[in-house]
Amino acid sequence: MLPRTDLLAGSHHPERLGMVIDTAERALRTWQPQWTGFLEGAVLEEAMARLGALAELELRAVGGHPGAERCRLLLRRRDAEVEPAATDAALQGLSLSGNFLFDPADPDDFRAALVRHGWPEDAIGDLWLRGDRGAQAIVAAEAPWPASGLTLEMRSVSVSCERLSLAQLQPPARRQARQLHTVEASTRLDAVASAGFGISRNRMVTLIRNGAVRLNWAVTTRPGQELQAGDRVQLSGRGELQVGTITATKRDRWRIALVRQ
Repeated sequence: MLPRTDLLAGSHHPERLGMVIDTAERALRTWQPQWTGFLEGAVLEEAMARLGALAELELRAVGGHPGAERCRLLLRRRDAEVEPAATDAALQGLSLSGNFLFDPADPDDFRAALVRHGWPEDAIGDLWLRGDRGAQAIVAAEAPWPASGLTLEMRSVSVSCERLSLAQLQPPARRQARQLHTVEASTRLDAVASAGFGISRNRMVTLIRNGAVRLNWAVTTRPGQELQAGDRVQLSGRGELQVGTITATKRDRWRIALVRQ
């Protein structure tokens, strides 16, 4: 048995991490590789940090494309063999096609529609828009799929769903890390995120208040929250900002170093 109490001590996501530990114990007990569902970035990082140091266990994060935010974990004994194709076999692509020219939708709308149709949330990985034609997603290979095909209703739009191989998907290009510097009157979240993501201040305030922005993986709705060195700001579809050094200028402003990924 794994040292569950020690692994969960101080966890920010004890319930989700506990499920990963259950999966790891099953892999060790049966000598068979085991998959988790898709994990959000905060849980994935915590699981990798806490379980990755265990001598008998090997973890592999697979999201279906480089830079995936949501990944499944493959857990196995270090001395157990895994077929190279086994990682791809756990994932499949999904096309969600419809005319959204006059009724725009965002990724959360598509995700919510799949959940309403009975898909577990952890069966859905990264999901991205394809202009006004719909979206594509990476899903668990075992996700429910009716024999007659799948059609979703999203407000005024009928969405047809089609299985795709991972090779047929056109995921967003992986962003290269960029070093940025900005000088701001304050270290407020809305000011720093606006500069880092290249979005107007008003738009950023709206995104934050609508719950679209996460600070250190936790959703925040406070535009005026002060940032500190080491903080990480996530915005779905636009990547992440890492706050580096924050130094005062001679004119009582703040010079802030950022890394955008």
